[in-house]
Amino acid sequence: MTQRVWITGVGAATPLGSDFATFAENLLGGKSGVVARSLVPQGLGPHQFIAAVDEIPIPSGWDAARFRHHNRLEQLVLSCTARALADAGLDEERGHLRIGLVLGLGAEYLRVWELDTLAGGNRVYTPDRDVCSVVHFVQHELGLSGPAVSVAAACASGGYALGLARRWIQLGWVDVCLAGGCDLITPMSYAGFYNLRALSRRDDSPSLASRPFDQARDGFVMGEGGSVFVLEGDAKARRRNASCYAEFAGFGATSDASHMVIPSSEPQSASRAVRLALDDAGANPEDVDYVNAHAAGTPVGDRAEARVLQLALGDAVSRVPVSSTKSMTGHLLSGAAAVEALACLVAIEHQAVPPTINLDDPDPECDLQHVPHHACPAPVRVAASNSFGFGGSNTCLVFRKAA
Repeated sequence: MTQRVWITGVGAATPLGSDFATFAENLLGGKSGVVARSLVPQGLGPHQFIAAVDEIPIPSGWDAARFRHHNRLEQLVLSCTARALADAGLDEERGHLRIGLVLGLGAEYLRVWELDTLAGGNRVYTPDRDVCSVVHFVQHELGLSGPAVSVAAACASGGYALGLARRWIQLGWVDVCLAGGCDLITPMSYAGFYNLRALSRRDDSPSLASRPFDQARDGFVMGEGGSVFVLEGDAKARRRNASCYAEFAGFGATSDASHMVIPSSEPQSASRAVRLALDDAGANPEDVDYVNAHAAGTPVGDRAEARVLQLALGDAVSRVPVSSTKSMTGHLLSGAAAVEALACLVAIEHQAVPPTINLDDPDPECDLQHVPHHACPAPVRVAASNSFGFGGSNTCLVFRKAA
């Protein structure tokens, strides 16, 4: 029998807070993390709205000067991983365990390239410079002796990272695994998505710009941050009396093989990822109590996901609550799947479904059981989270309240 995998530790830095309690309070309170911030000096409209992380927490016991010496992405990932280990009660055990590390990281060296350009004009990044990958930087800083890899699958990166880590646990390749996803906003990434016309052009109010499923949506709002989780087998976790946020019960993944940026016009491939995750969890559509939708607020993407859920859930779609927490956090790109997994843990912990804020006028082509404006108290035993990335990368994660 395949062993069950528990989530026993969480480390996060998000636009809604950087500890589980604060994140949960703001998420269920319908608070927007979107602010006005000048990233690109000219040419991209009068206002630029993003969901930012203003200060990355320093892990307990770490020297502040040494921590702040690292670049911002290194700080973000190190903060999340170190605090996840501490939250799981494994900080002192890391030298005695095979602790694996799987990180969803999209454009890891984008900031390095930007800094090089600003510093040297025509200077070109070369791999022989003294820059190690973030995953191996964290492995070294924390003294982790298990295998370590990064995965890049656009917005689904964190989902793939969690799925891979879960499998490592089940195969016995590691004793414990750290997994999640992180990302940052840079001027280059912002300008790229803006010029792709993927970002919202709204400039009236930051908190109103991210509007998944709403008829007035016109693109997503970029967010930054991430979350890392400690995964371990339930038997081991029980032996050490570990607390459990939830069981990571199921994982499904497919690829559209359709278009680099546009979701497939046919829902079958993404729908299959959802059904694979439910099958892996031993759950039926009728068992699902909440779906955290990928829905970023793009006209095409939200409609496509509605069709995916209608096909995957069948008749149950009329009663399963669906919300997009990107309405509050923005779209965290490589960190999105991990932070939305965190939202599922909040739903299970607090027995409440997070809302989709700014959902004033639901698009009739997104005919789902929406949760507009305010969180809804409800029994949540099984929660699913979708992530559908550029290039057609589809993942679905299923979490279950631990027995």
